Amino acid sequence: MTDPTMLDLNATGPSATGLGAIDRTGGRVTVSDKAMINARADVNQLLPLKYRWAWEKYLSACNNHWMPTEVSMQADIALWKGNALSDDERRMVKRNLGFFAASESLVANNIVLAVYRNLTNPECRQYLLRQAFEEAVHTHTFQYIVESLGLDEGELFNMYREVPSITDKAAWALEHTKALEDPGFRTGTEAADRAFLRDLVAFYVVFEGMWFYTGFAQILSLGRRNRMVGIAEQYQYILRDESLHLNFGIDVINQIKAENPRLWSDAFQAEVRAMIGEAAELEAAYARDTMPTGLLGLTAELCGDYMRFIANRRCAQLGLGALFAPTENPFPWMSETIDLRKEKNFFETRVTEYQTGGALSWD
Repeated sequence: MTDPTMLDLNATGPSATGLGAIDRTGGRVTVSDKAMINARADVNQLLPLKYRWAWEKYLSACNNHWMPTEVSMQADIALWKGNALSDDERRMVKRNLGFFAASESLVANNIVLAVYRNLTNPECRQYLLRQAFEEAVHTHTFQYIVESLGLDEGELFNMYREVPSITDKAAWALEHTKALEDPGFRTGTEAADRAFLRDLVAFYVVFEGMWFYTGFAQILSLGRRNRMVGIAEQYQYILRDESLHLNFGIDVINQIKAENPRLWSDAFQAEVRAMIGEAAELEAAYARDTMPTGLLGLTAELCGDYMRFIANRRCAQLGLGALFAPTENPFPWMSETIDLRKEKNFFETRVTEYQTGGALSWD
């Protein structure tokens, strides 16, 4: 449909971004012209849809709109300023907030500066716009919590470079995506396409799909005990969002694999498995740092088991064999928030529905 000279996949021009000159002779876009990466279709044309799953995820995300300021923090403030929490619980809460405060920003930067530019499908880009907004809401959430509790803002928002177990995770993610930091990076070669796929695995599968889960378990465990319920409610909303982010990312990766099977070589599969294994170890180190003696029925050892359980789930979703010996979910109560065995159909089988941040039951 388009003059190939207008879309040199190896060029550094604006063809992949949708900001190039309009091709007046290109003809109309058809579904067959669309692709996840290196598409010769016009990325400015949403219709006709090719990947309806991406559009449906965008609609689901819109239905789950919420804002942190809708959640009252009064009970949390009273509890935090009193003597009801142990020193270990306070340490856990602060380290937890410190990790998430910068992590949402790292994810947002990757979406806006790397993924959006190189994902050449408009319906997927539509979802990415919504996800970018949600990352902003999540960052807002941690600002709201820190301000409400009167915490040291400098301490919390600098933990990602001052607390080794948190720094190690951020550094790992950035190392696996550093190629995309080059402003001249473009997909279109096998090496570049694989670098982009590696970025998607690092941020969607590992960062959002693995590393957030220990933090969710910690705060939701407080909420189950009717403590820090405002923060717990906000984390439950965030977990709902992150479940959809994860499932979108898995679908994108699997669609790219289907359209570009050469990228999913045996060597690259081994690399992805190694990434997931390294990520599980880094998360276990984070659990030991945040819970050195255990609390709330959680221990670093149980969190390690939980991470291995999740790692095997992620491998299965990518069509890879299990990385660890089969293990049961050590925190079955987490299914009150999200049943990990139903992730692919999460928005068809929701445990707790919400539309605009309505009150949640902690029974």
